[in-house]
Amino acid sequence: MPATRKDDRVRVMTGNEACAEAALTAGLRFFAGYPITPSSEIAEELSSRLPAIGGRFIQMEDEIAAMGAIIGASLAGAKVMTATSGPGFSLKQENIGYACLTEVPCVVVNVMRGGPSTGLPTMPQQSDVMQARWGTHGDHPIIALCPQSVSETIDLTVRAFSPTEKYRIPVILLMDETVGHISEKIRLPKRDELEIYERHTPSVPPAEYLPYRQTESDIPEMATFGTGYRFHVTGLCHDETGFPTNNPVEIEKQMLRLNRKLDRYRDEIVEVEQDAEEGARVGVFAYGSTARSAKRAVLMAREKGIAVSFLRPRTLWPFADRETRALGEQVDTIIVPEMNLGQIAHEVEWAVAGRAEVVKVNKINGEPISPTEILPAIEKAVK
Repeated sequence: MPATRKDDRVRVMTGNEACAEAALTAGLRFFAGYPITPSSEIAEELSSRLPAIGGRFIQMEDEIAAMGAIIGASLAGAKVMTATSGPGFSLKQENIGYACLTEVPCVVVNVMRGGPSTGLPTMPQQSDVMQARWGTHGDHPIIALCPQSVSETIDLTVRAFSPTEKYRIPVILLMDETVGHISEKIRLPKRDELEIYERHTPSVPPAEYLPYRQTESDIPEMATFGTGYRFHVTGLCHDETGFPTNNPVEIEKQMLRLNRKLDRYRDEIVEVEQDAEEGARVGVFAYGSTARSAKRAVLMAREKGIAVSFLRPRTLWPFADRETRALGEQVDTIIVPEMNLGQIAHEVEWAVAGRAEVVKVNKINGEPISPTEILPAIEKAVK
């Protein structure tokens, strides 16, 4: 009997290692960052791997500079990423806003830990859910993807590079300490197995190029610095040329286009996992590593004869409001476990608009929520 051929793409990895590996596969060629627990292994891995393939790794003096560096490298044509946690993510917010307004593609990994302030550097929380959406000021588009496992970290890291390049919207990969440090068996995909989007470069000569042109798609073509296309990039409100303007008509036109991208392409961006059970009067809504415990609690409830439906957003922002509303129309109660005091539960309440009761199961002491802490809430809801 012939020996079974070993698949050399099967590995045991942590989520942080998988994130670095997947980013390289997706085409990452520039990383700037600053060490911070529990994300440091991403930078450590890329510090040796990127130079080996002709990419660039740079440790900046702080998280503010790291975010600025990847914006500059993206304008120069590179696929870029940075990684951080907690206080570092807070420091990045001003430059994340700059990337939003200037529509510069970039991926920001945030391996969430406990907060506020220095908080719990080595322990998990889902503390940055709202900061991922509204951490920078003003009305702005943002996309946040939220993996539950090491294998899904690979999938969503690769996927993060496509919407940021396609829609010119910064993408946050919102991991947590549990996902970042857990080790699991995974299979690394080959590049030709993946759907990878490259940015849309200008189809007009430099003299006719407008960096923020109002287009039918709402997504302007993006020129690369150093290729003969000269354009102005500013954090001030600007017109189609990129130069600052105080013209209220131009300001409103550009701001509406900027934010319209999320609504227009919402169905291409939002992904959820659903496991609906016929006749269920209870639903569980969970995300990230907490979804693993929630799934087990759902199975435990079903083993007891309780019909329970399950909904998990892989895309946390834009929020899966339609899918959540549909769940609220099918059940009487939605249980929302999360390692914070209810940040996403407020979005669930808004989406269901009174169609179902929303019950929070929260934990903020640095320990994960277990299935046995979610199950009682399910059982109570059916009594």
